Amino acid sequence: MKKFNIEHKFEVKSIYTEYARWIREGRLPVNSDWNKELGIKFTVQDPCQIIRKTFGDPAAEDLRFVVESVVGKENFIDMYPNKSNNFCCGGGGGFLQSGYKEERLEYGRIKDEQIQATGATYCITGCHNCHAQCHELSEHYGGGYHVVHLWTLIALSLGVLGENERVHLGPDLQEVLLPELKE
Repeated sequence: MKKFNIEHKFEVKSIYTEYARWIREGRLPVNSDWNKELGIKFTVQDPCQIIRKTFGDPAAEDLRFVVESVVGKENFIDMYPNKSNNFCCGGGGGFLQSGYKEERLEYGRIKDEQIQATGATYCITGCHNCHAQCHELSEHYGGGYHVVHLWTLIALSLGVLGENERVHLGPDLQEVLLPELKE
């Protein structure tokens, strides 16, 4: 719209900015108390399209606010470099489906090393391509970290993550805040 100077009456925003606003307003009542005693460490992957190519560091800051709100500030370990300077995971732009698996995994080696350097048990992603790529990187390079979608942790922190939605969680989170089924 901006490029071709087309008039419009809407604003495009990052979902991370909306999550952060909803948390601040109390409309999304997430809670990190579930992780106080567990002390499970998390890092976050900044997706290229949303952070580096579109919304920049303000959206990256909102992403971190959301992550810290759901896992606890003390349990978040940032990658370095991060935000707009973070490395690409190597799965976006169609590369995940390109058929060049070995090249994609080699390109992703930097991301895997970056994730492993944090020592985090989990890498949170907000992008499907990042999730699939980082998950495969962990398996391929033996990183041992789990990869989980941001929304999965939001739902977990709200106590609404169902038993069938925990496929990417490790054994340490399989039963945390598991909702009781009503008969």
